Amino acid sequence: MLERFRAFWTKILSPIANLLLRMGVSPDAVTLVGTLGVSAGALVFFPQGELWIGVLVITAFVFSDLLDGHMARTSGRVSKFGAFWDSTLDRIGDGAIFIGLSLYFAWEEPSKLYLVLCLVCLLMGGVTSYARSRGETLGFNVKVGIAERADRLVAILVMTFFSDLLDLPWLLYITLWALAIASTITVGQRVWVVRQQALAEARTTI
Repeated sequence: MLERFRAFWTKILSPIANLLLRMGVSPDAVTLVGTLGVSAGALVFFPQGELWIGVLVITAFVFSDLLDGHMARTSGRVSKFGAFWDSTLDRIGDGAIFIGLSLYFAWEEPSKLYLVLCLVCLLMGGVTSYARSRGETLGFNVKVGIAERADRLVAILVMTFFSDLLDLPWLLYITLWALAIASTITVGQRVWVVRQQALAEARTTI
């Protein structure tokens, strides 16, 4: 479902992408600016308790993830480094969101429980992405799991926004529990499918 939204927004943003290309802006530069914007939105506003403002800033820069890919394909600048750069900076941006929320629960709304849950989401989100990347490097199909990156990102941003705007903190609490559990399950799913494929591969070589 989220891929449909990606296609829709890519069409909407394509004129901006084309304009940036005509101005000589590279896709890699857009990726960097987007990551810096996401990180600033999370690390500046979240720790101060300005959750909904932080989400708006983050969302504005998240669209760079659509822009850079479209720019690379349109200009023929698709490269292995570009893919590496994009994936690496995605991890930084995702991490900044949960670090920002961790600082919020450490400073503005003190709660050891939800601070820990933010750290679990941070850890398992990173391991989820790493498991897929490492598995695919080894030649396995690892595109499985109930909590893909896009799902996690949409869930945490939407619920953080409304929890603050509507003064309903339980929305954020429930989301953190759900993401911590779903991310952990996803890691388990990816480990399991890689193990099954590795065992099957080993049997065929005997």
